[in-house]
Amino acid sequence: MDFEVSELCGVMQECLGHFMKHHVLPANAEWLRVADTGAYPLALVERLKRQAREEALWNLFLPGLREDEPGTRLSNLDYAPLAEIMGRVPWSAEVFNCSAPDTGNIELLHLFATPEQRERWLLPLLEGEIRSCFAMSEPDVASSDATNIRTSIRRDGDHYVVNGRKWFITGASHPNCRLAIVMGITDEQAAQGGQGADRHAHHSLVLVPMDAHGLEVVRNVPIMQHRFPEGHCELLFRDVRVPVSNLVGHEGEGFALAQARLGPGRVHHCMRTIGQCELALDLMCERALGRRTFGKALGEHANVQDWIAHSRVEIDQARLLVLRAAWLMDRQGNAAARVDVAAIKLVAAQLQTRVVDRAMQVFGAMGLTPDTPLAWLWTWGRAMRFLDGPDEVHLRTVARHELARAREHLGNTAVYYR
Repeated sequence: MDFEVSELCGVMQECLGHFMKHHVLPANAEWLRVADTGAYPLALVERLKRQAREEALWNLFLPGLREDEPGTRLSNLDYAPLAEIMGRVPWSAEVFNCSAPDTGNIELLHLFATPEQRERWLLPLLEGEIRSCFAMSEPDVASSDATNIRTSIRRDGDHYVVNGRKWFITGASHPNCRLAIVMGITDEQAAQGGQGADRHAHHSLVLVPMDAHGLEVVRNVPIMQHRFPEGHCELLFRDVRVPVSNLVGHEGEGFALAQARLGPGRVHHCMRTIGQCELALDLMCERALGRRTFGKALGEHANVQDWIAHSRVEIDQARLLVLRAAWLMDRQGNAAARVDVAAIKLVAAQLQTRVVDRAMQVFGAMGLTPDTPLAWLWTWGRAMRFLDGPDEVHLRTVARHELARAREHLGNTAVYYR
């Protein structure tokens, strides 16, 4: 395995680092000031987006871009360190048209959109003219098992009629959000029948404009008392009608299509997380050098040194695991990296809460306040343990893979017994 970045990636890292230092970081205080009022800093972000596109820092995440589509064609392995750089300023990914959930939605439409869907939705997303959301999770079922989803997508002549309630839908209150990709049941009668392989073939995905009659953004749900300006929203669908042509793929393919969009997106999430952990470690070290207790610097206390050392090696371990998953996706495809992707999602989310918690402890009570980014980073790390599937789902994926591998070679360990 060779994780050395390409020459192009090296150039992009330098350019992105320069842009972050000279454009994004100087705008951070203004972004936070506006966001604290509950508004989204749209004018600021749009200005930075124009600058980023002029500097060819645009759509860096999608290896399969066509020649007529805007962006830079980077492999997953080359994009990973760029996502880490963006992660240090969590809102900055939108500046480069690389923010979730748009990256996953663009990937989905890139693979499966009809020419009409491509023209109406994919191209504006690639141009950064609109944002989108992915409406899967529901309040009334355990959405970690996507086959539980109960929103109804019923065929009525040339239309589908959508009824249901969704929540924790990221980006739904962004002022430029124009599209919801909605997962629901199109084969409701069969879905009520129960278990078996067919339980994965009852759901479909439809494209619902956010201004569709009957679609209501009920509320922006706070996460650990933090309200995110782009929204993690509750949505209500009451007899929302969309043309049959808004179906993505075919009926019954919703579960498989939803899985197809997750692999690269989890690499992006995890590398942004690693960037945030690096920031927390930097803050922790600076604080440890600058504060004194009991006659010496915090950094001279053995327990603080242990926190710093553990954080350093754990971040490096996680980064290598994520790079391996990206490397495998580039060479063998997303499906081949399924277990690796589950592993990195598990490791990265737990890493963030550990590293940030240590940094907060070094900062003392200040670490709990908005005066540093640590409280927000801890909150997001805790949320990451649910986003794109809870820890337990990923643990099960890894464990089942190990058990299946052991089953294939059952008895091989007998030689190690007396």
